[in-house]
Amino acid sequence: MEKQIKASYVHFIIGFAIMILFRFIPLGVLPNVTEIGLQVIGIFIGTLYLWTTIEPTVASIVSICMLAMSDFAPAGDVLATCFGNPTVVQMLFLMIFMGGLTNRKFTVYIARWIMTRKFMEGRPWVFTFVMMLGAYLMSVFIGVFAPIFLFWPILYGIFEEVGYKKTDAYPKLLVIGIVIAALIGFPVPPYMSNALALLGNYKGLLANFPTITEGILISDATYFMVCFSLGLILIISVVFVMKFIFRPDVEPMKKINIEMLRKNPLPPMSKAQKVYGIFLGVFIFCMLIPSLLPNAPILGFINKNSLVVPIVLVGILSLIQFEDGPVLRFNEVMGKDFAWPTYFLCTSAILIGGVLTNEATGVTPFLNTVLTPIFNGMSGVMFTIVLLMLAIILTNVCNSLVIGMILQPVILTYCANSGVSPAPIITLLIFAVLSTAACTPSASPLAAMLFGNKEYLTSGDVYKYTGVILVVEIIVILVIGVPFANLFF
Repeated sequence: MEKQIKASYVHFIIGFAIMILFRFIPLGVLPNVTEIGLQVIGIFIGTLYLWTTIEPTVASIVSICMLAMSDFAPAGDVLATCFGNPTVVQMLFLMIFMGGLTNRKFTVYIARWIMTRKFMEGRPWVFTFVMMLGAYLMSVFIGVFAPIFLFWPILYGIFEEVGYKKTDAYPKLLVIGIVIAALIGFPVPPYMSNALALLGNYKGLLANFPTITEGILISDATYFMVCFSLGLILIISVVFVMKFIFRPDVEPMKKINIEMLRKNPLPPMSKAQKVYGIFLGVFIFCMLIPSLLPNAPILGFINKNSLVVPIVLVGILSLIQFEDGPVLRFNEVMGKDFAWPTYFLCTSAILIGGVLTNEATGVTPFLNTVLTPIFNGMSGVMFTIVLLMLAIILTNVCNSLVIGMILQPVILTYCANSGVSPAPIITLLIFAVLSTAACTPSASPLAAMLFGNKEYLTSGDVYKYTGVILVVEIIVILVIGVPFANLFF
């Protein structure tokens, strides 16, 4: 523990030094980059380093403070841009709303319902698919960590009861499969955490690329339909990989029966839990359906004011009270169930993304100068394929949100010069970087959970299984995802 504390101090000093010293690089080394640009790039690189080496909340706060003290703008303006950004405000209330679901243990009832379907008895691969699909749907509609925390302990009990050893292939595969399914569902909802941050960053970047006028719109509904459909195809593909490539022994799973899963029955749902479930349905409806019918009287109003939907719902749920207090117990949620590291990571990433591509930095002309010769003459499809392969490789080395932020200006630079629509490429980029980050501990928090599960997995197991699955995911995204996204947009 003491060594880890000392190492974190060393990493902090290195990251801070990068932020301070990068600005002293002579002007002209990076073509078109201004003095302000050198300061911002230094803060950006230092933040990247800190995000991968120390606690992300600390790294994010340092990043915000350094930008506030830079020459880019007065501190008050930077902080107002950071915490007053509409995407950041929306994300804050969304995370409060979702934290309330966990606090009220509504997620436990959903997980129990998924795992107690009668048709799974004695059918190992049906069971596998339902578990993967359940983890995927919970990740999409509730949160990426919920299915892992809920499914893993139940599966451990099942493995032990049917006679599996922890060294057997099938338990390892399903433990990994739950995380893979949750990751695939992670980027699907356009109104949650990292996907919301990247879509918000894209909308902010468009102001710096005024020549792009066609094919820029990404509606929440279109984004959701593309990513949700592609996610289902990936879930099916991963199950096929498990069955026909890894081919584990599933004979013990034929002993499974629903009574095993119904041990320790849950009490009836409380009034507060039922109300929260109704409001979850209302929330999903308000975030997706209005963008499909933007001209309908009431739906059009909701579509234009979707930012306030989570704020209104949080307010109403905090007002409705039963015997055990308000439906949304605000103090408890903010103290125990709110994901502060994710909030600060997304907030600082949105701020850096907007500042980096501001015309005062000269970063966009620099990207133009460097990348135009590389991508010049490439068709839109070829550019998309090359960029997605690069993104998927990088996201398994560095934080996936960061990779998405870095590559968005690259896409817009190419589209500005070629006339290609950025919407399908941006959609696939967000889906790819967030859904495939599983092969190394630094790729994502979920990947780190896999490497930390020493009870069932060795590092070799994770590399072997996730490596093969990643190859299949790349093939599916490139072969099916690229034409599919272009068809929708």
